[in-house]
Amino acid sequence: MKTKKLSRREWIRTGVLTAGGVTLLPYMGISETPKARLTFDSGLNVVYSPFFKEYIPAEIPKPTELLAKLNANENPYGPSPKAIKALQDMAGHGNRYAWMELFDLIDKIADYEGVKAENIIMGPGSSDILEKTGMVFFKEGGNVVSADPSYMSLMKVAEATGGTWKPIPLKDDWSHDLNAMEKAIDGNTKLVYICNPNNPTGTISDASELLDFCSRISEKVPVFVDEAYLDFLDDGHKQSMVSLVNEGKDVIIARTFSKIHGMAGLRVGYAIAQPETLARINEVTRGGMGISYTSIFAAKASMDDQEFQNKSRELNAAARDYVFETLKSMGHEPVASHTSFMIFPIGMEGKQFLEKMMAMKVGVRAFEFMGKNWCRVSMGTMEEMKIFTSTLRKVLV
Repeated sequence: MKTKKLSRREWIRTGVLTAGGVTLLPYMGISETPKARLTFDSGLNVVYSPFFKEYIPAEIPKPTELLAKLNANENPYGPSPKAIKALQDMAGHGNRYAWMELFDLIDKIADYEGVKAENIIMGPGSSDILEKTGMVFFKEGGNVVSADPSYMSLMKVAEATGGTWKPIPLKDDWSHDLNAMEKAIDGNTKLVYICNPNNPTGTISDASELLDFCSRISEKVPVFVDEAYLDFLDDGHKQSMVSLVNEGKDVIIARTFSKIHGMAGLRVGYAIAQPETLARINEVTRGGMGISYTSIFAAKASMDDQEFQNKSRELNAAARDYVFETLKSMGHEPVASHTSFMIFPIGMEGKQFLEKMMAMKVGVRAFEFMGKNWCRVSMGTMEEMKIFTSTLRKVLV
């Protein structure tokens, strides 16, 4: 039986949206959305900053109704076969808490990252760790400095907790404006947040420049580097900021199994930092307690399946190249992406665009920043991307 689609007005009447700004977005199947207080404009679009707004469609279809669900940066190829087998093999042990098993995963991650086990904290996805960090660092106020636009999870929780956000627009080449970010740091800055590669733009900042920035700035204020999409780079592991942890720098590096590993629904993530920093975050979380017994074994198996990770990276790149070239042939100006998603400007009001795409059963995201309206489309299978480009030709006529 087909589930009724609810309009924005109906959601308000049922209390999903309140005066406090409780988020509507998870009900759209957008699991990466921060679950903290949001601000809405008169059209019930989400306002992140004076420079950054997200359009919300009036009608909300169920994800299962979509021909191409391309709005949440999910890996369409995972979990890996080895991870699925591990899940099946350990399902009968789902009645047990995972303590020693979690320590085994931590040791495996520590070995992979080249750090000590005491430098690792686990969580049900990296967003959970971002949000808990926001709670801890800003419970007594202060500000967080980050790029704008960027992934909003930590910033929205910081604001909900009592902090403020100092947004720094990206440079014309879409990289972080590290000089401007450094100048924005003041006596009330509690944290600098960097998402690299950046979401929602899919762009990357130079690794050597970022390494120098993080090394210097972490002597003044902690730096949080979100590397959720780094594995989509051919040499991603070499571009990580993890080496700074072994140098004693006050940096926090977030990684996740949701993207290249295709385990978004299984909820496994981790952060790497100094033990004293992790002790602060542990004030408000039990870390790995939020990860299921079966997911721990799936994560361990996935780490061993390098073939699957390579295949995911190659198929994602092929889909990305196809979309990029097709958009250019259609007269659009897509931004070169290093991730599992892509943005391009649309010559249409964002809400109208979303509603037309969703009416044709294609789910994407739409934003306003840098004075333009943009579509962000996740990379699905090649078949899904052809559905997307075919639909786009009909919508953006």
